[in-house]
Amino acid sequence: QVQLVESGGGLVQAGGSLSLSCAASGLTFSAYTMAWFRQLPGKEREFVANIRWSTGVTTYVDSVKGRFTVSRDNARNTVSLQMDSLKPEDTAVYYCAATPKIYIGPSSYLESDTYDYWGQGAQVTVSS
Repeated sequence: QVQLVESGGGLVQAGGSLSLSCAASGLTFSAYTMAWFRQLPGKEREFVANIRWSTGVTTYVDSVKGRFTVSRDNARNTVSLQMDSLKPEDTAVYYCAATPKIYIGPSSYLESDTYDYWGQGAQVTVSS
């Protein structure tokens, strides 16, 4: 079965950096668009970034542009999120997600409902 396992995260001071990694198994990784979402307690999951399966094109939510970088290694079935210049408002549980869907509009890749598989989540805490 499909499994997504996140690693990384933790506690860092504002201005610092953290890296998240997601290892995928049970799927043809190169055929999946991969994404990162985040969620605060009592709030809906928020799109953070994604990387397309075919082109490697990346998309970011405005609040992380220039600070976060998403990348993928199709040989190792992993997707990573490098987070620099972290702010307290970046504090959340971060989730890795995967979808095989194609022929959908670009905006659909920003929606959590588009993604079929999810990791267990990794806590990122940024102190001020």
